[in-house]
Amino acid sequence: MGSSGSEDGSRGLPDHWGKIFADLWNWNEKTAEASINMAGGAQTYWAGIFNYVNEFVAPAWAALSAFAAVEKEKLARAPFDAYETLKSYAELAQFNLELGTRQLTGSLLAVNEYQLGHLNEILAASLATLFGTKGEDIASVTERHRKFLDFVVNTYPAAIRDIGSEYGFHLESGGYVKAAETDRFCLYRVLPTDPGVKVREDGKPVIVIPPVVLGPNILAFLPGESKSYVHAFANQGIPTYARLLKDVVATPAVQVMTGEDDASDTRFFCEQLVARHGRPVTLNGICQGGFIAAVDVLSGELDGLVDALITCVAPMDGSRSRSIIEYMKHLPPRFRDLGHSMKTLPNGNRVIDGKILGWVYKLRSIEKESPVVTFHRDLGMFERQGLPLRVNKTAAAINHWMIHDRMDLPAGVVELSFKSYITPVDRDGNLPITLFGRPLNFKRIAEKGVRWLICIAEKDDLVEEESSLAPLDHVDAEVSVFPKGHVAIATSWSLPTSECALHKRFASGGSQLARRFARTGTFRGPVRYQLDLEEALKKRDAA
Repeated sequence: MGSSGSEDGSRGLPDHWGKIFADLWNWNEKTAEASINMAGGAQTYWAGIFNYVNEFVAPAWAALSAFAAVEKEKLARAPFDAYETLKSYAELAQFNLELGTRQLTGSLLAVNEYQLGHLNEILAASLATLFGTKGEDIASVTERHRKFLDFVVNTYPAAIRDIGSEYGFHLESGGYVKAAETDRFCLYRVLPTDPGVKVREDGKPVIVIPPVVLGPNILAFLPGESKSYVHAFANQGIPTYARLLKDVVATPAVQVMTGEDDASDTRFFCEQLVARHGRPVTLNGICQGGFIAAVDVLSGELDGLVDALITCVAPMDGSRSRSIIEYMKHLPPRFRDLGHSMKTLPNGNRVIDGKILGWVYKLRSIEKESPVVTFHRDLGMFERQGLPLRVNKTAAAINHWMIHDRMDLPAGVVELSFKSYITPVDRDGNLPITLFGRPLNFKRIAEKGVRWLICIAEKDDLVEEESSLAPLDHVDAEVSVFPKGHVAIATSWSLPTSECALHKRFASGGSQLARRFARTGTFRGPVRYQLDLEEALKKRDAA
């Protein structure tokens, strides 16, 4: 008997042959679609690589120009020593080769991990398509990969730019009031975002001093999402002020300012607040702002005006910062010069180029911050999220900060921090800098009865705990250990409902570092610390 024809028209063929032809037709159709997806995806992939690389190397041209200018000056003013000069340049070439090797290694690992993961997925989808087995087919897998690539390369950068309307200080928004001003700074009062909160005018005021390199906007991260360091204070009814540096390019007084100017302006602001609120001021500095705040207190200019100091992830002795010192150790001494980060303004004043300085921070951990690694890290973030694709505001704001939030800086202030990375605090507690011709010693904090809270982050790879905790060798201070990394205090933990919210006492956790400093089994966030200081003052007044 002859076999009946199949329904798809393969008359005269056995049924299983008809299925084979149908599977082959489906395979050809799916592979053709997959080929189109892969071709489009490859084009988008390389466009993304190019965009990330271009963004990374943009500051290199400014750095090269500054390098040439400084080296030209050195050769002109110093006797030429051919041997030493050639030796230094040979060591610099070796240093660059090491950086290039680390960048290449990190990039290859990132590409390898990404491609191997996709290769396994594509192989499984190919087999499922070929044999008609259960699972995602090759066309849908490649289409999904193409969507991820298109989102990271085209949609995500636009979202990062757009978040700027919500991220950071928007002084024109009405949420801030200018309280005082000098030639170099403006002091803004931060108003609560919670309409139900009334600020206590007789409360203890706090002045927040932003990071120098990282910029101030990280402290008003996403006020609309209740993620803002300064608003965490204001929303507890605390008189909260932010000391913001004027635009360095447009303000000659900022361009030439010194550490003495910084301390004098801070004294002026503190005098205004003590007169207004009738309470001594708490000075709260973040990152390099914490170092500057401590230096201002140690200078003696704030005696009788400031009775408490809070420093968060601050490099109090930069020479103990392992990653940066390791980077500088491999850099020949001839090139350990701030001049290589400077640019000259039209009026002749020289300032630190913020883009170059931020770029240097990336170079020290190039194996994790190279453009190829960053691109694949962003891809992985969205692939783990899965479809439908959406942009997390926190991730967008952090990237906005890293990409668009670099500003030029006064050389005189940056030099204070730079010296602390070159020369350690001595065994008697003396810092490697002076102000007003006076030595600065950590022991002065105790002598003046200033209370000190030092906040650190467990996974801080920018300012290690050894650097932040250096004052403990010379003075007693309370320490709070927060989970996560360098900016988490200003981002994750500024959210009032978070586990380690700034106005709470939170559990020390199980890490060895946390157990080391947990005096009572819990830590106090900086806002909680400020509230407790205010309560103690009120009890003293009542007594």
